[in-house]
Parts: sequence; C-alpha cells; structure tokens
Amino acid sequence: MKLLEPISIGGITFKNRVMFPPLTTGYEAKDGSISAQSRAFYTRLAEGGTGYIVLGDVAPIRSFAPTPKLFNDSQIKSFRLLADNVHAYGAKLGVQIFYPEYDVDALNALFDNGEMDNVRTQLHHDMHNFVNDVSEATLMQIIDKMCACAVRAQKAGVDVVQVHGDRLVGALCSTQMNQRADRYGGSLQNRTRFALLLVRALKRAVPTMILDYKLSVVTPERGKGGVDEVDAPQFAKWLEEAGVDMLHVGQANHTGNMADTIPPMGVQPYCFFADITGAVKEAVSIPVSTSGRIIDPEMGEGVLQSNKADMIGIGRALLADPYWANKAAAGKALDIVRCISCNEGCVDAVLNRGFIACVVNPENGFEETRIVTPAKTAKNVVIIGGGPAGLEAARVAAKKGHSVTLFEKEARLGGQLNIADVPPRKIEIRRATEDLVHAVRFAGVVLRLGETATQEGVLALAPDVVILAVGASSFTPPIPGVDGPNVRDAWKVLAGAQDVSGRVAVVGGGVVGCETAELLGAEGYKVSIVEMQGQIASGMSTTVLPTMLENYKRFGVEQYTGHKVLEVAIGQLICTDKDGRVVKIPCDSVVIATGARPVAFQTEGLINQGIKVVMVGDCRDVADISHATKTAYDAANAL
Repeated sequence: MKLLEPISIGGITFKNRVMFPPLTTGYEAKDGSISAQSRAFYTRLAEGGTGYIVLGDVAPIRSFAPTPKLFNDSQIKSFRLLADNVHAYGAKLGVQIFYPEYDVDALNALFDNGEMDNVRTQLHHDMHNFVNDVSEATLMQIIDKMCACAVRAQKAGVDVVQVHGDRLVGALCSTQMNQRADRYGGSLQNRTRFALLLVRALKRAVPTMILDYKLSVVTPERGKGGVDEVDAPQFAKWLEEAGVDMLHVGQANHTGNMADTIPPMGVQPYCFFADITGAVKEAVSIPVSTSGRIIDPEMGEGVLQSNKADMIGIGRALLADPYWANKAAAGKALDIVRCISCNEGCVDAVLNRGFIACVVNPENGFEETRIVTPAKTAKNVVIIGGGPAGLEAARVAAKKGHSVTLFEKEARLGGQLNIADVPPRKIEIRRATEDLVHAVRFAGVVLRLGETATQEGVLALAPDVVILAVGASSFTPPIPGVDGPNVRDAWKVLAGAQDVSGRVAVVGGGVVGCETAELLGAEGYKVSIVEMQGQIASGMSTTVLPTMLENYKRFGVEQYTGHKVLEVAIGQLICTDKDGRVVKIPCDSVVIATGARPVAFQTEGLINQGIKVVMVGDCRDVADISHATKTAYDAANAL
C-alpha cells in the first residue's frame, strides 16, 4: 500500500504516510507542559504505527486556554520526554504553533484578578475585532514569540513545526474577518502578508526543522478563518516560495460550530476535503496532506492513489484504534476498531472542558490505567446480554484468557445499537456493532443467541463470574390514555415493530425522542415534539444538534417545550404549558419517548452458590454507549 510507504520531506524520511493531525486533547498539565497522560496517549499512537504525530494548538505564550504551551524553557523537558518516546517507535513529532485571536496579555491580567465577567466581555469583543485592532508592532512581537516557541521545540527534539493557519493567522487571511485598511488588509497579498512573514521568520529561527503549514480553506458553505477556496492554490505557491516544506489542507473554522472542521456522522461525506487538497497539490511541488472523515485504510489509499494527497491525516479513527497503521500493515484491516464519527467522546468532551476520550475505545485517554492484562487464573465467565456492554465485557474477558459464554435472548447481537443506527445520519453506528461482534467471534466467545438466560441455565455452566449486561427497557409514564390504541413506543417505532399514521406527537424531547421525531419528519409525517423541560435535546452532541434543528425546520417539526402532558385523548394530546394554561395538540398517533429504566435479573440463586455477579452498562445505570463500554471494560479487566 502507498499509505505504508515511506516519504521524504525536507530531507527527513517519514516511515509511512499516516499522520495524526492536530487535535485539542485536554491532556496537558495546567502550565501547558506535556503531562504523563498526554505522553502515554501520543506514545500509544507511535507504538501503533502512526508515522507523523502533530500536537495541536501549542501556544507560544501563557494563556488560560486549555492547550499545550511552550513559552518557557522549563517546559522543554516535558516535550523532550514525549519526543524521545515517539522516536523510539520510529515516528516523527510535530508541534502546531498557534496564536489566539485575542489580546492575551490583557485577558491574562483580568483572569489573574478573578474578573471573569470582564474576561468574557473582553474575549467576546476580541474574537470579533482583535484581527482588525492589533497593531503592526504587536504582530511583530507575536512573530518573535512564535519563533521562540519553535526554538524551544527544536531543543526538545521535535522534528516539525506546523503553523496553525486558522486562529489569528487565518483571521488575518480571511475575506470575512479581516477589515483592515493597512498593508495587512484588502488584497490577497496583503491579507496573507503576516502568514508569509511568520513562515520566513520561522525558517530563519529553525532552519534545520521541517516547516509544515496548516492551510485552512474557507469553502462557500463553511468556515471563516482562512483563505477562500479560490485563492488556496495561489497562497500555497507563495507558502512554498517562502520556505514551507509541506502543507496540511483542511476546512477553516471560526464559525463557533466544530462540526465544520470535525463533522459528525452524516453531515459531510467521507474524504470530504480530498478534492480541495488535490487542487492545492497541483499548484505546488511540496508534499500535501489532507484529513476529514477518512475512516479505514482503503479510504486513505484511495486518496493517495488518486494523487490528491501525499499523506493522510487520521484523527478520530486513531482515537478509536491507535493500532490502525500496524493492523493495516499486517493485513488485518478487518480487526481495526472503526470510528463511528459520533463526536460524543472526543469533540464534545473537549467542548465541555473535559479531555478527549472515545465511546468505542475505553482505553483512549486512559492509556496509563486501562490496559488489558492477562488473568492470573483463567475463569469460567458467563455474560448475560449481547448489547455493547455485554459484547465489550466478552471481548476483554476473552482477551485476558478467560473462558467466556454469552447469552443473548434475541437472534442477533447489538442490543440498543440496532435501533440507535436507524434515525437520519446514524447508520454509521452500525460499525460499532459489526466490530464488537467480529472481536468476540475472533476471540472464541461461545455465543448462545436466541436463548433467554435463566439462573438454572447459568448454574448449569458452573461459572466463576457472571456479568449482567441485560440493559434497559423503555419507560412509559402513568398518563391517562397512554394505553390507548393510538399510542406507540419510540423504541418499537425505531425498530420497525410499530407504525404510526397521520399527525404524530412525540412525548419526550431527549435524544431518543428528538431522533424519532426527526426520522418521522424525514418520512413525511407532520410531527410535534413535547418536552416538559425548557429545551429539547439537552444530552445531544453540540456538533449534531445544529443539523438536527435545520432538519426540523425543513420537515416542519413543531416544538412544545415547557409542556406537561395531562392526557392522551383521541385526536389530541392535552397538556399544560409553563404558565399552567391548557394546550391541545392535534395528533393521530402518540409516540412515547420518556426515558428508560434498568432491566432486573434475579441473581439470588447465583449469589447463594458463591458466584460473583457484576452489573455493567444500562442495567447498572441507564446512560450511553460510552458508559456501557467503559463499565464493561473495567469489570472484565478486573477479573
């Protein structure tokens, strides 16, 4: 595969063309140094075969932003430790130097004084105006700070400096954000002047380092902070002339919606930036990389073979499986745990001031503490339930060396994943089911499908441990009329076991209710969604929600928030609004989506026989797929 072939860039050979592009992880220490958690994460990527790893958003100044920082010589040691670890596996390390689009010093002073209201006010102002307010003298000082950061990176043994072409640099390049009337505004040449001055300064400061540039491109549909798509090839030529050794072409952001640059499933096609990257590649002679919804080796290879890029950025897919490259090299691509592009464990976690994790890979972000270790004594393990929790528990237990039998009452595995993949844009969840089923079959787990587990049947296997993963069931509240012939259950609607007709009212505005309403709207039904709280979809991904709301407008889905259902009547739903007024919502069918409750399983007989019983997933606490896989992993790995 061309994907696995070495490539020479700036006189240095990269062992393959698999790149981990810059992502904000949230792993770093408070001062921005590389923490043990961060070091373990990137080291695992290198161990897994990734050839080029880029640390995202490395700040050359002190700031309160939760990103890596390299503004002081005392931080060099932590970067050196990481570089040494990465190099031990033959990978190259890059740091993406960025400067935020606000007055850092002024905001730091406010932050240090605890003036958080003023911080927010100033930050809001700067995000819209700093690009136009910042003086030329300050811009030159910023270049000096970025060059000093690069020198520290060189001292730490880092191989590549990448300029972040979004943020302040991209804002200056932007036709939408840059309104300056001086020599840094107006024409393309003026708007890119700062970027090219920075590149030349970096080339003088660290002449022996490889210089990479993230070329952020504003497309007609998305982005603000970067050059317009029509200007990208010309700007790329100027960057090459200025001394850039390689380019990483990506979607520009600055819109406040991370779905622009890291789109969830169904929002953008696979390899969505390959064509734009290909146009840039035609304009230059230096290597060019791309990223954007590239899930498996076949996709990456296709982009390379079509000559649209020279290196492939694999972001979320490497969170799902850090051994992606090694498995591809070993001819075991089918063993790769594939990203489902849900954004729940990674992007949403960072936006909520957490750190990057992954719903299909419980080890991601926990590389130091979650390691499957061989069992000291092989046990006979019985698992009841074949949803994501049961499958993950079976996979880990078998990997540890235990003998594992799994009961699933249905004829197929997957549990709630089999209805989670039904709503619009959600079909990619199917990969999670397929990969878990593949893993347990490959591990030799005995599968007893279509068989309801009983205490007697389980005892007959003489287990040492029983892991309960029996999941949850949908909950129907005691509303008058809820047992009427026009009432349906959201889970059964999603499963295709129940139909609706005419006008539909969905009771419950959580994730299941919202997705059910979207599905029915897409199918042409007139849909109303009724929620007691003041807003719908409170647990939904912030990168998914905008697309869903756009579809609601397109499908004409009506929202009744702050409404409590009093009665399900024939032809209408009777509610009270937040002011206590009675509201009657016309409907022919009512779909109940009011949450779930854990399924119970009688365990007294097992416990009385001295058998250890552990609950995982929804039968322990109703939550999400991340909770299911993590509780299952931990329980099985503790055996």
